[in-house]
Amino acid sequence: MTDNIALYLHFPFCRKRCNYCSFVSFGGREADIPLYVDALEEELSQRARKGHIYSIYFGGGTPSLLSPDQLGQILATIRSLFSVGETAEITLEANPGTVDERYLAATRKLGINRLSLGVQSLDDGTLAILGRIHTAAQASEIVRFARNAGFGNLSLDLIYGVPGQSLTDWQDTLQKAVGLGPEHLSLYPLTLEEDAPLSRAIQKGAFPAIDPDSAAEQYEAAQDYLESEGYFHYEISNWAREGAQCRHNMAYWRCAPYLGIGVAAHSCIDGRRHSNTSSLDDYLGTFQLRELYRPETDEEITPEIGLWEAIAMGLRLSQGIEFAEMRDRFGIDLISRYGKEIDELVRFGLLETDCRGLRLTRRGRLLGNEVFWRFLPE
Repeated sequence: MTDNIALYLHFPFCRKRCNYCSFVSFGGREADIPLYVDALEEELSQRARKGHIYSIYFGGGTPSLLSPDQLGQILATIRSLFSVGETAEITLEANPGTVDERYLAATRKLGINRLSLGVQSLDDGTLAILGRIHTAAQASEIVRFARNAGFGNLSLDLIYGVPGQSLTDWQDTLQKAVGLGPEHLSLYPLTLEEDAPLSRAIQKGAFPAIDPDSAAEQYEAAQDYLESEGYFHYEISNWAREGAQCRHNMAYWRCAPYLGIGVAAHSCIDGRRHSNTSSLDDYLGTFQLRELYRPETDEEITPEIGLWEAIAMGLRLSQGIEFAEMRDRFGIDLISRYGKEIDELVRFGLLETDCRGLRLTRRGRLLGNEVFWRFLPE
């Protein structure tokens, strides 16, 4: 196993599934959390190898439904099995309405040093459409709680392109979010699976359909506004103050090794990709019986797939990809291999190039998938 690892732990519990959610999460099963913590520790103990952890990410679901004692128990297990750097980034996803200042102070004492807050909107009408359980006031309140608890690294998640959301509505949420002073912002367009409650409501005519042109206009407005407020647009969906880029997610975009623990968690390590079962009951049953870990899927990352992922993930970053790095890693010259595709994308205004490498243009960030698929192996 590689020496440097980003560790992800998935907690699939929610008080209520949101109207748009497509993540693996379960509402009304909080009674299973103690069993789940035990199962996580068992999986960790089976999959641990000698390695250095530089990032730990508690994602979900709603990891802030775990008690501070449970979080501490998991962190103690991790530290007993791995070497965790003193400067490791340790992130907890937390939702407004699930925590108070005392809770956040307790988690900060555990060594958790970054909060990713699922704000999604600072407009109560939009929050109701999305099916969130908190209000805009509670979203602002959790930021105050976090600062009082000693957190100096806060990220806010926001969703744009919501049915009926005007450009003015979106700009108002952006201004309020920036006014809260986060170090990091993640902005995602609303996307819906067919079986999502909001998708069904749109099909029945309760809400207008998602408007891609409106979503694009909101994205472009965010680019302009956040740049004017001193946020660096370092990845397609992410902005940060200087030095506050999310180290954990950078592991994904740089195709660095990561280990995923928990229901539906994915790993990319030692040249292979693994995924865990999406069934909470199956996961609990396996580790309660102390059965040996077996991934639900296990595939080799071939050189061709590895190259495509390095291109697609690297182009998501504002710095793009460097020709020299691709030569060193894969032994190829990108211009020789993909000259026709690159020339075409440059003509379309989606890609720009210089002697160093390739980067998405501003328009290319809006149409990234139009770029990425052109580098797929045949």
